[in-house]
Amino acid sequence: MGLLIDSDVLILADRQRTRLDFTPWQQYGSAFISAVTASELLVGVLRAQTEAQRARRTAYVEGILAALPALPFDLETARIHARMLADLPKNETVGAHDLLIAATALRHGFPVLTNNGKDFRRLAGVTVLDFLNPQ
Repeated sequence: MGLLIDSDVLILADRQRTRLDFTPWQQYGSAFISAVTASELLVGVLRAQTEAQRARRTAYVEGILAALPALPFDLETARIHARMLADLPKNETVGAHDLLIAATALRHGFPVLTNNGKDFRRLAGVTVLDFLNPQ
């Protein structure tokens, strides 16, 4: 069992400078991030406006990367991603990164913990958990 943490959960915690607490979802087992989430967090470090901001973000992101294993985007995940993208109705879009994260979650059989349930819920087979409203 496991739980895939979406980028927006980690970014929100960083912006609010709050400690992450995954206790409400402990029944899902270990927490993971996708390689896409790792990339998004690292972009935030590189786009810092000041050295102080960069130092704070670096410490936060490196702490996350040390604490949460990053699941790779492998060939099986690519096949799942391709199927998900092909199955989307022609006039419907989902963010490219969200689709990659969703494919990673499906590949491993994990739910996605997110603040962006609207997009993830449109993807067949993805189990979505709402970070701001734990059930």
